[in-house]
Amino acid sequence: MSAHTTASGSTWAPSSRKPPLRARLLRASWRGLPAKRHDIGWEPGLVVPAADGSPLVTDHYFPRAEGDFPTLLVRSPYGRGLPWSPMYGVLFAEQGFHVVLQSCRGTGGSGGTFHLWRNESFDAQATFAWLREQPWFDGKLGTVGPSYLGYVQWALAREAPPELKAMAVQVGLHDPYALFYEDGALRLDNSLAVGAGMTYQHQGTGPFLRAMLRRRVRTAVGTRPLRDGYAPALGGGIPWLDEVLAHPDARDAYWQGADPGEAAARRTVPTSLVTGWHDALVDQAFVQYARLRAAGCETALLVGPWDHTSALQQGWPEVFTESLAWLRAHLCADPSGLRPTDVRIHVGGGQGTWRDLDAWPGQPAVTSWFPASGGYVTRQPPTDSAPLASFRYDPADPTPSVGGPLLSGAAGPRDNTALEAREDVLTFTGPPLSEPVEVVGPVSAHLRVHADTGYADVFTRLCDVDPRGRSVNVCDGLGRLRPQDGRTARLTVPMSATAHRFAAGHRIRWQISGGAHPRYAPHPGTDAARVDATEFTPVRLTLHADSALLLPQGAEDGQEATAAP
Repeated sequence: MSAHTTASGSTWAPSSRKPPLRARLLRASWRGLPAKRHDIGWEPGLVVPAADGSPLVTDHYFPRAEGDFPTLLVRSPYGRGLPWSPMYGVLFAEQGFHVVLQSCRGTGGSGGTFHLWRNESFDAQATFAWLREQPWFDGKLGTVGPSYLGYVQWALAREAPPELKAMAVQVGLHDPYALFYEDGALRLDNSLAVGAGMTYQHQGTGPFLRAMLRRRVRTAVGTRPLRDGYAPALGGGIPWLDEVLAHPDARDAYWQGADPGEAAARRTVPTSLVTGWHDALVDQAFVQYARLRAAGCETALLVGPWDHTSALQQGWPEVFTESLAWLRAHLCADPSGLRPTDVRIHVGGGQGTWRDLDAWPGQPAVTSWFPASGGYVTRQPPTDSAPLASFRYDPADPTPSVGGPLLSGAAGPRDNTALEAREDVLTFTGPPLSEPVEVVGPVSAHLRVHADTGYADVFTRLCDVDPRGRSVNVCDGLGRLRPQDGRTARLTVPMSATAHRFAAGHRIRWQISGGAHPRYAPHPGTDAARVDATEFTPVRLTLHADSALLLPQGAEDGQEATAAP
């Protein structure tokens, strides 16, 4: 492709280089993707000055075709090689976009020091200033990417330039605090996974895989105090993770400015959100969707049967197609690929179905299910608030976590049968259903609980029990008990949201325990900070009869279900 004149009047001579062979080979292995539109070229190793002048190493992928094309900015702390090069550089350039794939400050060969969130708004603005000067930039900009690559999109949108026309956030992050803490409880599994990923993945596939293989999680979770255990487990200390562990309170000044999502929502850049029911960041997607809708922003939401990783593996054909359609609609004036409704969700249970909705979560009717003696859950309200059942939680032998919304490979729906056989787990189970029951929307629990030490966690989970007795987790959440001057505590625990169909013959189960380890750092049973505790105190927790599981139930009129592919 010879030099040509762009819309700005400048002459650009494209590089003759092809994308890396490994990227081309991986791209060739994917099936079920939209047909390729263009051959592409590659300009690797461009240097863009960060806000502090540090060099940000940047690769440019582009269509080998005459004419002007919009630009997608993809900023990553995980390197620019596999899988980012084929998934974003190659695939989107083939569809008619310039793709700027950049390593964040302090990663992937870029200069400076990486920080979890402090630099991204400034460096995104500096990168956009560089983009404006490129002869091939046609004045239309979009962003795309998953996880932390979603965070950098919100960071740019906080002070969105007028050229930013669309964002496609996939299983994305906007609130770093909520990534590491839930109601002040440390999300230990997330902390270790993010620490390993941020430290090693940008060094290349080999170093990252070796680091993950030698990641000594048992060393980290079994050390007292916990703060001293993570460094040997991850091969050394990580300054930004030390800061995270030192600030467990969301109100701490340390977290001021960490979440750019609220400010970004006010900029009303058209935004596509993709998540999965078992994604560790699923609740962040729902928060952002609500913010954008409240601001009157054009917004699309896709929720699939995925966790954080499988959305970009098994779910990649749907995720890529969704994001491509959104970006083409807003950057190329081609809305032909958009869905007819703003929201599409996968309803789990059985073979699963996809359902199109006008909004999320709609206005479902909420039904209350109550625990009863004998381990039953019933729609019949209790007649009193008497103690109903109790269990002993020992932080030295913490209740293990099984499946759920994790960043690690243990995520997703799992068989809870062995977990529920433990003496530190309560279960309340309904009778076999005579007809299907759909739960669609946010799930929560109202609990009345007494802890004899005054300090404890309560983990609450909704499960689907099949006719063979296999119990599979649907959604869950964790809350903290604080001292109540000897009184029994009342608390409401959000249990995320779901869209799940309990089939006829299945049973609804409510599971309650004192934690889920190593998903969460175990509560020491005292007022000591989890990461600093050296002494553990067992806790006896007592559940009262006037507790309730709140389920948003039933499909709305006019919804259409289709068989899952």
